[in-house]
Amino acid sequence: MKHSSARFAYIVALMLVVSYAFFTLRGPKGIPALLEKRQQIDSLAKRNAALSLENERKREHIRKLADNPAQQELEIRQRLKLIHPEEKVYILSK
Repeated sequence: MKHSSARFAYIVALMLVVSYAFFTLRGPKGIPALLEKRQQIDSLAKRNAALSLENERKREHIRKLADNPAQQELEIRQRLKLIHPEEKVYILSK
């Protein structure tokens, strides 16, 4: 009698634990949330890799500009629209 009631209590406790785990894993913070977080991590890792590649490309461009004064001057002229004091600029309208 005592043996069968203890066995019954263990079975009930085991079923409670299994049902709790089942509903917890299927809930909003369970497996779906884990999969969503993993997808976010993957997308952020891809974005991080792309940004890292872009940073390296810009570093290389800066190195090239530092080594080549003529290229640096051309970049300044294009981006900042600067000219030398003795130069004249003509603006033509269409």
